[in-house]
Amino acid sequence: MAYYFDQPSRTFGEYLLVPGYSSSECVPDAVSLKTPLVKFRKGQEDCPLTMNIPMISAIMQSVSGPDLAIALAKQGGVSFIYGSQSIESEAEMVRRVKSYKKGFVTSDSNLKPSATLADVLALKEKTGHSTVAVTEDGTAHGKLLGIVASRDYRISRMALTEKVADFMTPLDKLVIAPDTTTLKEANDIIWDNKINSLPLVDENGCLKYMVFRKDYDSHKENVNELLDAGKSYVVGAGINTRDYAERVPALVEAGVDVLCIDSSEGFTEWQSRTIDWIRAHYGDKIKVGAGNVVDKDGFRFLAEAGADFVKIGIGGGSICITRETKGIGRGQATAVIDVAAERDKYFEETGIYVPICADGGIVQDYHITLALAMGADFCMLGRYFSRFDESPTSKILVGGSYMKEYWGEGSARARNWQRYDLGGAAKLSFEEGVDSYVPYAGALADGMATTLAKVRSTMCNCGALTIPELREKAKLTLVSATSIVEGGAHDVLLKDTTNGNQRG
Repeated sequence: MAYYFDQPSRTFGEYLLVPGYSSSECVPDAVSLKTPLVKFRKGQEDCPLTMNIPMISAIMQSVSGPDLAIALAKQGGVSFIYGSQSIESEAEMVRRVKSYKKGFVTSDSNLKPSATLADVLALKEKTGHSTVAVTEDGTAHGKLLGIVASRDYRISRMALTEKVADFMTPLDKLVIAPDTTTLKEANDIIWDNKINSLPLVDENGCLKYMVFRKDYDSHKENVNELLDAGKSYVVGAGINTRDYAERVPALVEAGVDVLCIDSSEGFTEWQSRTIDWIRAHYGDKIKVGAGNVVDKDGFRFLAEAGADFVKIGIGGGSICITRETKGIGRGQATAVIDVAAERDKYFEETGIYVPICADGGIVQDYHITLALAMGADFCMLGRYFSRFDESPTSKILVGGSYMKEYWGEGSARARNWQRYDLGGAAKLSFEEGVDSYVPYAGALADGMATTLAKVRSTMCNCGALTIPELREKAKLTLVSATSIVEGGAHDVLLKDTTNGNQRG
């Protein structure tokens, strides 16, 4: 006989938070949004990979490219590069993110000492950079011999054939620092010595990075940026349950920090096989999330299979029609509450804390705070990030308003059959997503500043300064249909309804 849940499944829009006591110390600037991304033994070890904000981007063609990955890492979150592309293309996107080092620049202007002034000028024309590193082999990481800057030569007074070795600033006259130097330390050295650039070298004297005076100010704007041990931005990537044996090694070689199995249904043997293969070849070194599931049984299955985090949600995305086409899914709020309870139970039994991700169902900014209060460690968002400049899609004019294209992985446009794979033919049998437009929202940094301000403010209303504290102190109430109407503007004539929520 079929099992019947005795309560209806609820969405985030059916809940509100009830204010709690807020002390004078409970102010938005004091709120920490740090959260674990992968599993760890709570109380016994530090989480090997944490985020500074509880937001990751969806594994979608219309959302997560390298530009968005860099922009999100600057804010403290992680983007998962979409996997519905060739292995080579996805790996190259990961490399682009990893090679972008905020404040620590891998030199792209390098010459041998035997090069000429003509070579310097040609390189400057090509790169637009006036500082050239002179290394023994002419590469970005060769043994540093000197630096050529614009002050070192005058075109009107020198022959184009003059050797770099004759007019460069040699190593013994340079201010350098070890490659373990922090960005703040590097900036202090730059200012104390009144120089514009600082080479960082390893113990063998080989050039690792360049730090420029102009880059420090921009770094200070992103105090929450998420960097790995090599000072590169943290980036994730999506994989599937078909070609993981070829895709995973390529992504690991490219430097990916964390993987996630991209699937509409995570409670399957295909996912456990994928995780088993990764563990057999990489052990616990490579972190991999799995999903999606909507109940405690699905979570337990993936946790025991070895997933580093578990994604929750089926059919709740704005462009997802899985519930409509297949009748499969669950209200996202109920799914998060159910899985969170099982996550806590699993932790009590094993000592292992497996973070959970609310994927889908986020319509309003406050839904993020609700998801966190209900037990989610972070949220995965698609529509939200697709609206920004940094998403891979085109900005177009529709009906007098700028929009961004946004389509689901189960749409005919994406044809990401691997995401919906149940072991059948290698094709998309029917659509589980739509092709759409979303209102253009400008730069990611600006949009997220507003969203995170709302999250921090709401947490203060609940008397919480951390996500675990919010989970402990939150009081939630179901609301009626009338309450939902009452919560918005009503019984007035709005002066301006541009973009739906802008009021004069």
